[in-house]
Amino acid sequence: MNIEFYKSFLRYSKLVYYKLILRKKYYMYILGISAFYHDSAACLVKDGDIIAAAQEERFTRKKHDYRFPVQAVKYCLKEADIDAAHLDYVAFYDKPFLKFERLLETYLSYAPIGIQSFIKAMPLWIKQKLWMKELIKNELGFEGEVLFPEHHESHAASAFFPSPFQEAAFLTIDGVGEWTTTSYGVGNNNQLSITADIKFPHSIGLLYSAFTYYTGFKVNSGEYKVMGLAPYGEPKYVDLIYEHLLDLKEDGSFKMNMKYFNYNAGLTMTNAKFHNLFGGPPRKSESELTQREMDLARSVQDVTEEVMLRIARHIKKETNQKYLVLAGGVALNCVANGKILRENLFEDIWIQPAAGDAGGALGAALFVWYQYLGNERKADNKNDFQKGSYLGPEYKEDRLKGFLEKHKIPYMKIENDKIAEHVADLLNYENVVGWFEGRMEFGPRALGARSIIGDARSTKMQSVMNLKIKFRESFRPFAPSIIEERISDYFEIDRPSPYMLLVADVKKERQKEMSEDQNKMFGIDKLNVVRSDIPAVTHVDYSARIQSVSKKTHPLYHQMISEFDRKYGCGVIVNTSFNVRGEPIVCTPEDAYKCFMRTEMDYLVMGPYLLHKIDQKPLENDIDWKQEFELD
Repeated sequence: MNIEFYKSFLRYSKLVYYKLILRKKYYMYILGISAFYHDSAACLVKDGDIIAAAQEERFTRKKHDYRFPVQAVKYCLKEADIDAAHLDYVAFYDKPFLKFERLLETYLSYAPIGIQSFIKAMPLWIKQKLWMKELIKNELGFEGEVLFPEHHESHAASAFFPSPFQEAAFLTIDGVGEWTTTSYGVGNNNQLSITADIKFPHSIGLLYSAFTYYTGFKVNSGEYKVMGLAPYGEPKYVDLIYEHLLDLKEDGSFKMNMKYFNYNAGLTMTNAKFHNLFGGPPRKSESELTQREMDLARSVQDVTEEVMLRIARHIKKETNQKYLVLAGGVALNCVANGKILRENLFEDIWIQPAAGDAGGALGAALFVWYQYLGNERKADNKNDFQKGSYLGPEYKEDRLKGFLEKHKIPYMKIENDKIAEHVADLLNYENVVGWFEGRMEFGPRALGARSIIGDARSTKMQSVMNLKIKFRESFRPFAPSIIEERISDYFEIDRPSPYMLLVADVKKERQKEMSEDQNKMFGIDKLNVVRSDIPAVTHVDYSARIQSVSKKTHPLYHQMISEFDRKYGCGVIVNTSFNVRGEPIVCTPEDAYKCFMRTEMDYLVMGPYLLHKIDQKPLENDIDWKQEFELD
């Protein structure tokens, strides 16, 4: 007998055994993967249902980890109690050969400029990225079919298929995929159709990243800092951007003047011509922020909002769809999203919570289930399929107790029906509380599973959290978590915002009138002015990045805020991600405990266990935490 035939027969027999005997009932499992750019992730879909999804950074503790998501895959398979032999398909979120084609053509177009970038990039492509199918099979021990949707198909799938809409227009907008940087089209039932796109090097995402770089922040992670800095500035450079950098048409299409940029072939985002245009070299990282950086941030933010609004108007005109869904890194720009919503072009919009590359893993898996395999999809225009984005690991009570007792960590146990009221009382006395409850969130936002929380009424809470807890820039705003039922009592918005991806103003009646002197303030001087009766979550322009909390998706978090409202008359709390600057959001109990001990948080609540800082002994650095809490 031919030895290869014999091996194939054994592999096929093993698959049949797993699927028909061990599983008894046949389910289809599809694993989605994104990797090798930034924010690698994995997602597991079972018969179209999202079972698990997580970024690799949460396990490796390397922020924006781009490597193959070994631990994230391991977690997803564990959550479903399967191994790689049970998988029917693996989907990778883009087409490596098409991306390689773009890199080669770009380098050739600019040669010999960019030779350093070329030399730096090519070894990884030749050794690894070009052999993605083999790499995936070897990493997973997987014998089945590996599929490769295009990058923006994965983004579109991540936006439309988990959305509550049976039919909707979609907009995907990011830095760059293979060639595409922006695309739109229509999703209907189980099919996506891309109508038009804009291709590299013309990219609103890369324009924003160029200003991120120029204002001294890190590209692919500092863009949200630019968005937070923008309200402190004036749009002084908008005309300069339109005159020299961006040719924007009425339909939202645009071309960029590449004479001012270096990202197409170099190792930096901007060049000397850009620097001369804006009056000097890029700000050095960690140096003092000046009014110039604030004005630059405001200017690129205003331009980005205008681009997105024009595209949205064009999409409405061309598709006449009632609903719009969005994904891609630029869709995390919640200020622009809020403006699209308030434009009333569409009856509603829905944004993928993991809108960046991590969400591409989810989109790729769903693309295979619906578009490739043709499975039916039924949506009700009300409830999405994202499950609140609580798709990561959860640690049960016995696991938490074992951790605490093994390390002799002092704690108090609270009865489950008393947790909400007890924590509400702690918040009322301006304590800062680490909140570690339920399944970890998928995406960059903490949504009340891995959060640090505080009293939104406190005038000092923002500065305390920024400087003593998060160790980050003082200008950074904090988001409110509000019980869904009361969102319109506090903010100028008439619908839920479950994923912290919409910005709206605090209600007029809650705002504090500014004095004449306060109205004359510029820049960072605006920071400490109390602007509303919930000052800790009111930004300098009276806006807030809102998370509405649903009783359905996170009942305990909802109950806790409801108790705070019942007892103290406020249905809003401060919610920021459970991490310190430069580290990923915590995943495991040991991550949470280390973060708690290394900051000035007052309390930590994990399941029914409450830890008070004053009861704790100094953190022992010689404990090998990772060996104890690896995924088992």
